[in-house]
Amino acid sequence: MTSVEPDTTPPPSHAARIREQSAAHGGEVIFRHIAMDGRETTLTWAELDTRSSQLASAFLERGVGQGDRVGIGLRNSPESVLAVFAAWKVGAVPVPVRWDLPDWELARVREVLAPRIYLAEEDRDWIRASAELEVPDLPDVVAPHTHGICSSGSTGTPKIILSGAPGYYFPAFGTPFADEWTTIARPQHILVLAPIYHINALATLYCMLVGDQLTMLERFNPAQAIDAIERHRITTFTATPTMLQRMADLPDIDTRDLSSLVWFIQGAAPMPPSLVHRWADLIGPEKIYMSYGMTEGLGLTALRGDEWMEHQGSVGRGRRATEVKILDSGEQELPPGEIGDIYLKSESYGGSLYVGEAPKLPTTDDGFVTVGDMGYMDDDGYVYLVDRRVDMIITGGANVFPAEAESALIDHPKVADVVVIGLRDQEWGRRVHALIEPVDAGDPPTFEEIREFAKARLAAYKAPHSIEIVDAIPRSEATKVNRGRLVEARGG
Repeated sequence: MTSVEPDTTPPPSHAARIREQSAAHGGEVIFRHIAMDGRETTLTWAELDTRSSQLASAFLERGVGQGDRVGIGLRNSPESVLAVFAAWKVGAVPVPVRWDLPDWELARVREVLAPRIYLAEEDRDWIRASAELEVPDLPDVVAPHTHGICSSGSTGTPKIILSGAPGYYFPAFGTPFADEWTTIARPQHILVLAPIYHINALATLYCMLVGDQLTMLERFNPAQAIDAIERHRITTFTATPTMLQRMADLPDIDTRDLSSLVWFIQGAAPMPPSLVHRWADLIGPEKIYMSYGMTEGLGLTALRGDEWMEHQGSVGRGRRATEVKILDSGEQELPPGEIGDIYLKSESYGGSLYVGEAPKLPTTDDGFVTVGDMGYMDDDGYVYLVDRRVDMIITGGANVFPAEAESALIDHPKVADVVVIGLRDQEWGRRVHALIEPVDAGDPPTFEEIREFAKARLAAYKAPHSIEIVDAIPRSEATKVNRGRLVEARGG
C-alpha cells in the first residue's frame, strides 16, 4: 500500500498573495476611498501592488525589518491601507493607532508599542512621495504576527494585542461570516464604516486578499454611508448599533435603495430590540447578523436576524467551534438565566499576544477566558450580553447595567443618543446618571419625562436619578464611548 505524505508546503505570504492578485486582476479596481468632502480615490490591484512595494522600499530605508512593529496613526485613507500592505511586504507587523488621542495618552501608547517607525497624519506627504521611488524586487518574508491592535482595556493601561497568526495568506480569514448560514456570492463589495484602528475595519483588508472590493469612508457619516450603498451597490458592511441607529434615523431612509445589501453584521454592543425590528423592516431579518466577540480572538457567538426573533436580545450561540460558559466569581458554572462572567474557548482561533504591562485575562484551568463581560445563557444555549463588569453600577445595593438602561432610553422620541454612568451619591452610593443628546436642542426631554419613560420599561431602581443634556455624546470614530472618562470628569 502506497502511503501519501502530508502536504507541508506553507501557504503563500501576504506579499506573495498581493503579487498573485496583481498579476491576475491588475486593471481591476479593488479599493475606493471616499473623503469627508465626497471626493473619491481608487486603486487597482496593479496600483496597490506597485505603490505598496515603493512604500516598502521607503520603510527599508528607515530601518524597518522583519518582525518590527509599524505604528499607523493615520485616518482611513489610501495611505493607511498602503502602509499596512507595505508593512506586510517587509515582514513587519502593522499596528493602527487612534489618531485622535490626547498627546499624553498617545505618548503612553507609543512607548508600549515601541514601533520601528510611527506614521502620523503629517507623514502622508512622505508616503505619497514614495511613488517617485523605483519599484523594488523584494524578498518574500513573513511577519511573525499578521497585525496588532491597540487597546486600553478596562484598566486604562495601554496594551497592544498582536494576532497569534503569522503573515501567511489564509483564505479562511476572508470568508464571509454569513457563509455559515447561507452561500454568499463572491466577490463581495464591502463598505468600511469603522476607523482602521478598529479590528472590524482592519479585518476587511484580508477580504481584499481573497478578492473582495472595498469602499472605505474616511469617517463615518450616515448619509454618506447610505449614498455609497446606493451608488456603488454595496453588498455588506459591519456596523455598531450607534451607526445603524444614525442610518435608520435619516429622514428619507424608507425611500432609499438598499436592495444591493446581501447581509450585514453588527457587533460591539447589543442592538436595542427596536433597532433590530427597524432594520428588519428595511431589508429583512434574514440579512441581519449579530455577533459577540473581542479583539483578542477568544471565540465568538452569533445569530441571524430571523433566529434573533425567536431569542430577542440574544447575541447568539457559540460559532466556529466556540464553547461558552457562564461562571460566578469562584469560577463555578451557573445555571441558565443567572448572570455571571462570560468565558469563551475556541481552538479555531490563532489566539493573541499582549505587549505591555496590562494584566492578563482571567483564564480557567481548562482554557476558558473572559474579558470581563457579564451575561447569561438560556436553556437553548443562547447568550445574552448584559454589560462589562467594570461598568456595572451598584446603586442602593442593587446592580444596574448601563447597556440595559441605554437600550430602553434610546427609544424615547426626544433622545438622539444616550450613555448611562454611575456617579458618587451620598444616599445611593452610586446614582444612575444619563447623558442625553436630544433630537432637538431647543426642546430637550425633561428629567421627569426620562424617568417616567424608563420606569415604564425598567425596574424603578434602574431608571436615572439624574440626567444631563449635552450637545453630543463624546464617542470615538468607532462610535465607542469611554464611561470611565465621563465618570472621572464628573467627580468620580
